[in-house]
Amino acid sequence: MIARHEGAGNPPGAPSAPAGHTAPPGVMPPGTAEPGTTGATGTTGATGATGTADTAGQTRRTWLLRAAVAVRRHWLISVLLAAGLVLRVLALAAYHPALIYVDTLKYLYGASPGSEPLGYTVLLRLMLLAGDLGTVAVIQHLLGLAMAVTLYAVLLRRGAARWLAALAVAPVLLDAYQIQMEQTIMPDVWFEAMIVAALAVLLWRPVVSVPFAVAAGLVLGSSATIKQLGELLVLPAVVYLLVAGGRRAITSAAALVMAFVLPILCYCGIAYARTGHFRLAHSQPSIGRLAAAADCATLKLPAAARPLCPTPAEQALGPDWLEHSGQSPLFRAAVPPGTRGRLIATLGSAVRNQQPVRVLGSIASDSLRLFALTRGPSAGVTPVSRWQFQTGYPTYPPWVSICPAGRLSAQDCLAEQRTIQRRVAAVSDLLIRPGGTIVVGVQRQLFGAFHARALNPAYGGKAEVDRPVAAFLHAYQLGGGYTPGPLLALCALAGLAGSLLALIRRVVGDRSHQLALACLLLTATAAVVLLAPDVYEFSWRYQLPAVITLVPAGAAGIAALWHGRAGLREHLFGRPRSRAHPGGEARQE
Repeated sequence: MIARHEGAGNPPGAPSAPAGHTAPPGVMPPGTAEPGTTGATGTTGATGATGTADTAGQTRRTWLLRAAVAVRRHWLISVLLAAGLVLRVLALAAYHPALIYVDTLKYLYGASPGSEPLGYTVLLRLMLLAGDLGTVAVIQHLLGLAMAVTLYAVLLRRGAARWLAALAVAPVLLDAYQIQMEQTIMPDVWFEAMIVAALAVLLWRPVVSVPFAVAAGLVLGSSATIKQLGELLVLPAVVYLLVAGGRRAITSAAALVMAFVLPILCYCGIAYARTGHFRLAHSQPSIGRLAAAADCATLKLPAAARPLCPTPAEQALGPDWLEHSGQSPLFRAAVPPGTRGRLIATLGSAVRNQQPVRVLGSIASDSLRLFALTRGPSAGVTPVSRWQFQTGYPTYPPWVSICPAGRLSAQDCLAEQRTIQRRVAAVSDLLIRPGGTIVVGVQRQLFGAFHARALNPAYGGKAEVDRPVAAFLHAYQLGGGYTPGPLLALCALAGLAGSLLALIRRVVGDRSHQLALACLLLTATAAVVLLAPDVYEFSWRYQLPAVITLVPAGAAGIAALWHGRAGLREHLFGRPRSRAHPGGEARQE
């Protein structure tokens, strides 16, 4: 509280009336001038200008005071935000104009049309109106900071302690994998931001009104136009609304579903008008997962499909290699012309029907990788180095290459870099370059020809790397600058335990119940966004949303269990014993 002093209403420096004295009616206080006259300080206009400036200065000082109070009150999140900002500034300084990945070409140049929804393409075009790819990276880094602040505010509103809420969002701010993705021209950060926005809308109030449910549904539906995985996000939202109850639970759930469907239908309608296909994107094939899990020795297959079943050595290269490599037996094995697609479908159906336990075991085994103590190269998994900062500019020939300016044509550069990549990085596809002209190879269909071109100059020009800064980020990430697997495992357990409290409302108090409901929504959302991709293949890229869902879920679960511990103890072990105290008052032990 700021004390109100006498004379506070006078401009600074103006004399105050003595205590207990007031000017008689019609008499102006000392030091003031009659309207329309010139006083000691100048004209009335000058006095008004001075008063306006003083008011502006006082307003500025008030805001600065409030900001200082807020920083002191929320000191831990302030420190973490500052650290997260520094890391993001370093990422921007290290790699110019931004990091470009294989899939980036889908959104910049329309490579592999139909393989992904194009919502991110629209966002890219809008952001590029304001600058180049560096501008896009800046906006994505700001989204990362905004997600942390939003999740912090949501946890506070639900009743979590400030220190716990701050620690819950620390991975969003400090995890190097998160920051690397923000520096990369990919849709993942926007998908995360939409998830966080929808979670905030649903959790902002104890009871979700119909307008809030509609807003959440629109955001979740729009996320499906960024990544097709968003189609599943309606499930945890509906479960949350029904468990949270209330008189309008069913109405709110129905409103959310209808709002969720609207942007998807609009997108599919536009796609149908332009391409003749009413869909977000091609269906994600699962043949890579099925072929990797198959026991070909015992699998019953038609003779024509037998050559497609991979050997154990080929299976060890993983689902991604089996599904996308030209060396995979799925595409290399000799089969009658025009039958390959049908035979691949036959193989997948046979594995799914005859060996479902092996398939489920393969999925479960991959889903547990998230909780590993360290993150390093692993057989059968897309190389984790693709999501790590490098000491130079990362390239992936023939999709993304770098060559000295003017020495080779774009097509010759692509061919040269592809030859080098096959010799020194056949598994990871990753070549580290100091900088130069970025050459992209656009492929319209799987195994089709690559059409080379230099990166559009409007996108930011040549690749440049600040080697010392890049080396620091690389060392930070590999030296432990990420969310450790055991912590994620603890958060998963706490999230599950906290979610159970949401189902036993009468056992715990209102604060604990609100935290438990938040925990339920966060945990269910984490299960969807983390487990669904594992059905097809495991990639550390697909596990990144754990920092915005699983860690906050664990924090909410811990807070719910702590505040509901008395009710839980009574529910599990019976009413606590009571003993008489002096004065005849009975107190519970």
